[in-house]
Amino acid sequence: MAKARAHLTIEGLVQGVFFRANTRETAERHNVNGWVRNMSDGTVEAVLEGEEESVKKLIEWCHNGPPGAVVKNVNIEWQAYKNEFKNFTVMRGL
Repeated sequence: MAKARAHLTIEGLVQGVFFRANTRETAERHNVNGWVRNMSDGTVEAVLEGEEESVKKLIEWCHNGPPGAVVKNVNIEWQAYKNEFKNFTVMRGL
């Protein structure tokens, strides 16, 4: 199975709606590792690593997010897989 890594910037009403916690739960369900954090400009940033299909499923979920979120755009930058993470964490935002 192919491994994948993606760096996401999620725009819209994505803070104050439990986006990070729900992203972590969804990532764990799909065996995706990495992190998610709120940014000072109101976006949510995430790095995802895992099986390519699982990463794609999590990205698909990020296009909608949890109830209450209004996702306007998801910028995706595919990167070289690094096997950098052991789990998925919610990081303190910038």
